[in-house]
Amino acid sequence: MTSSSPTLSPPAYGYLPIPGSALRCYRCTNYSGKCTNVQDCSYEDACLQLFERGGKIIRQCIRHTDCENARLSQMFPAVSSFSFSCCSNNLCNGSPATMISKPLLGTLASLLVFWWCLL
Repeated sequence: MTSSSPTLSPPAYGYLPIPGSALRCYRCTNYSGKCTNVQDCSYEDACLQLFERGGKIIRQCIRHTDCENARLSQMFPAVSSFSFSCCSNNLCNGSPATMISKPLLGTLASLLVFWWCLL
């Protein structure tokens, strides 16, 4: 007698939530230097960086639907002038220097390969 156990086909498995795969964002309020506090977000969230005019930065999880100027003005009424960015990769709301270094490294690597091929 053979027994068979139920199996999930790859397409069905691809739609199952994987534990620990929710978005992670930095969380620092009024902090313009390096931020090391990490927050686990929900699946409906994005990572926010809100830049106040005086140089302070607010980093946190935020709902994707709240990533618009009018909604942020309501959520942060004490901040009169700001710019912001929302992103949806893990820890993508880190310091601007960290975010710039990865593309710069890729560009430098590409140039090095190009130069090496010319030799």
